Amino acid sequence: MGLTKQYLRYVASAVFGLIGSQKGNIVFVTLRGEKGRYVAVPACEHVFIWDLRKGEKILILQGLKQEVTCLCPSPDGLHLAVGYEDGSIRIFSLLSGEGNVTFNGHKAAITSLKYDQLGGRLASGSKDTDAIVWDVINESGLYRLKGHKDAITQALFLREKNLLVTSGKDTMVKWWDLDTQHCFKTMVGHRTEVWGLVLVSEDKRLITGTSDSELRAWDIAYLQEVADLEEPEPKKSKGTSPEIQDTQPEDGALETDETPEDRILTCRKAGSIMREGRDRVVNLAVDRTGRILACHGTDSVLEVFCILSKAEVQKKMDKKMKKARKKAKLNSSKGEEEDIEVSVEMTLQDEIQRVTNIKTSAKIKSFDFIHSPQGELKAVFLLQNNLVESYSLQPSAPAPQPVRTSRITIGGHRSDVRTLSFSSDNIAVLSAAAESVKIWNRATLQCIRTMTCEYALCSFFVPGDRQVVIGTKTGKLQLYDLASGNLLETVDAHDGALWSLSLSPDQRGFVTGGADKSVKFWDFELVKDENSTQKRLSVKQTRTLQLDEDVLCVRYSPNQKLLAVSLLDCTVKIFYIDTLKFFLSLYGHKLPVICMDISYDGALIATGSADRNVKIWGLDFGDCHKSLFAHDDSVMYLQFVPKSHLFFTAGKDHKIKQWDADKFEHIQTLEGHHQEIWCLAVSPSGDYVVSSSHDKSLRLWERTREPLILEEEREMQREAEYEESVAKEDQPVVPGETQGDNYFTGKKTIETVKAAERIMEAIELYREETAKRKEHKAICKAAGKEVPLPINPILMAYGNISPSAYVLEIFKGIKSSELEESLLVLPFSYVPDILKLFNEFIQLGSDIELLCRCLFFLLRIHFGQITSNQMLVPVIEKLKETTISKVSQVRDVIGFNMAGLEYLKRECEAKSEVMFFADATSQLEEKKRKRKKREKLILTYT
Repeated sequence: MGLTKQYLRYVASAVFGLIGSQKGNIVFVTLRGEKGRYVAVPACEHVFIWDLRKGEKILILQGLKQEVTCLCPSPDGLHLAVGYEDGSIRIFSLLSGEGNVTFNGHKAAITSLKYDQLGGRLASGSKDTDAIVWDVINESGLYRLKGHKDAITQALFLREKNLLVTSGKDTMVKWWDLDTQHCFKTMVGHRTEVWGLVLVSEDKRLITGTSDSELRAWDIAYLQEVADLEEPEPKKSKGTSPEIQDTQPEDGALETDETPEDRILTCRKAGSIMREGRDRVVNLAVDRTGRILACHGTDSVLEVFCILSKAEVQKKMDKKMKKARKKAKLNSSKGEEEDIEVSVEMTLQDEIQRVTNIKTSAKIKSFDFIHSPQGELKAVFLLQNNLVESYSLQPSAPAPQPVRTSRITIGGHRSDVRTLSFSSDNIAVLSAAAESVKIWNRATLQCIRTMTCEYALCSFFVPGDRQVVIGTKTGKLQLYDLASGNLLETVDAHDGALWSLSLSPDQRGFVTGGADKSVKFWDFELVKDENSTQKRLSVKQTRTLQLDEDVLCVRYSPNQKLLAVSLLDCTVKIFYIDTLKFFLSLYGHKLPVICMDISYDGALIATGSADRNVKIWGLDFGDCHKSLFAHDDSVMYLQFVPKSHLFFTAGKDHKIKQWDADKFEHIQTLEGHHQEIWCLAVSPSGDYVVSSSHDKSLRLWERTREPLILEEEREMQREAEYEESVAKEDQPVVPGETQGDNYFTGKKTIETVKAAERIMEAIELYREETAKRKEHKAICKAAGKEVPLPINPILMAYGNISPSAYVLEIFKGIKSSELEESLLVLPFSYVPDILKLFNEFIQLGSDIELLCRCLFFLLRIHFGQITSNQMLVPVIEKLKETTISKVSQVRDVIGFNMAGLEYLKRECEAKSEVMFFADATSQLEEKKRKRKKREKLILTYT
């Protein structure tokens, strides 16, 4: 048997060059007790925590493989809920940076996350049109709410009522009663998608933003207030006490025939606020105090509004009334002083007034803001060009002007990186985009130099690593000095785009290929610098090769005898360098060859095309050795690993693949990017690969010492495909549900299937061990002496416990968020044994809460089969007695503990005269209010 060729595995090392990705939203987080200083931004599959003051990344929350789509901090500031593209949700601790809780229930990307006021529940909305309410403390799902016909855009809890309100792209706003888990009201007053909604004025008013330039306001009246709302109110106020105008509902506002006793609340349209932007609302938000309202569209302007308090509104209306009276007196022809009846109308603009607009440097993707007790408004923006900006504003000022306080820019490019290069010592990495060239330290991933440039398409380090050459979209060559960061020279090389550069093997020059159908040869030379006594590097054109088609790629052979040129006519032409005579033509690709490379020994040339194929050719005769279907989309870049016949390809299908050009084997796939990959670069040592993508991230891949066996790799790939297919299978149908409908909150995943398998294995072991112990007793009785019991290694590993205790340990080991779904997958044949074991466990009083949760769920989903089985009737009767008694005991213990804690609280308060929690907070706020009032009085008198 011959030796199999071993390869070394490449693994993901780091993600850099990314400040924030576009799919998620930016949020303020509280770290080290400081508010308004740290922000969390989505960064592909991770979450970065940035320090706005220092502009540094201080924490990375390592995520799943999927891209982050939504962020929501908890009210206590200790946790961050993160929603992903595949519908999963993870809750991270901001103290440790670990995500211990994972919720799987949605089938599509998470679009909305919202905590309730106490942080005990989390509502999630998704593109799969479902809303799910999760119990964060118990780490389980509570219920799934179905009703929307399109993606959910926002979900909000009401503060005082157990209600949830959701908006969707189906133009509907739905109100849900969480006590009964049903939709009791649907608002149909919108003509287009509802992109955002907020609750203001102590949940008495709802404001919605749609695809037009109108923010609609809806007055909410709860059950006890409905009778008052039904009575007609005067539309105008007369005399000295103006009242709020009651505008009649319009735009299809809810007017139904139901009686006030049959409904929980009513919604009436109160009016509209016109935005300055004409496009759709992208984000609509209100701060925690409910004082500041802000929204933005698809442009770079954030519109800020202030919601006035009742006292401020009354003061404004008094001024309005006074002005109206004065005007009426002036217009009176008699001029007599008599009571003139004047009327003023209160509009929505009197209650919600525009503060100012905040103009950012680029289009806004998301924002968050904090209104501090001092009255300062801090707003932070995640922009479309991979940038984070923060602004401060004083809304109470007469003419508030936003001031930009910080900007995080150095960590990434403003546009997609189109070219990458390694320095000869493997230490520096060059990346160039449409606006700048950046030099990165590979070890620390810090940007050490930024230089402005034109739209870059290709680049390389000049031998010696002191200068770099950039080829641009306008056909120019730009030469930069790295020490000073200055542009040394700009040369007009081609009339069209300069698509490719290739350094000559003797390192004395290079060759360029452009869209003007020419290949040009250049030599390096030293010229006198006008600004210095020393000479500087320059380039000089020596020869030109004119061709019939646009040149897309050029490559030197390592012995500098041949030049490969890829043309727009889908062929690759090989020329002799010394005479520029034609040598070979490589044809076979159906679409143009975008990228190619020649191996270190000059024996092979590999070409990658837009037809998704890679072809390997011999350079001796131009014969095609192999054609490989490489990617599911265009092959964008190809490069050989130095001193080997292995090469990497990058494609628009978000993947990087490694191939063996001798055996024509696919070795490894590097997955990580979430958008099209534009280019990659292999280090001169072959130990590192760096790649860039449309998702704005640069990724570093490192070669390990771990050998990679192709057979094992294929087996792992098959297992991953099987696990993925298991998760995509239809959910098990519960009696009373139709196929495809799932009203439970969980979703079948490979983890829940494995948990169900562990339960089944534990029950099987319990059955076997119980039978063995019965046999052992019979043997001991027949022998008349004690025979040693055979030891089970699994039970011994758990501390030589009993088989029934082992089953309980397995149940305790299942994650709380996966428990129900694991029981749902479980076949009914195991349920009778589980019920009998549960009876034993509950009698012993161990883990009552866990066992009751499992028991009630099993009874719910297998009710028909359990009740029709006569053998289980006595078991259920016993369970009923033991469960009621033990649950009562647990409840009594909890009640006793709560009473004890209340007693200790009162004792502490009596001894130290310190008020706890809410009482202390309210008293402190009252003292502050009184102190401010006194200060105002002093200022008034002085």
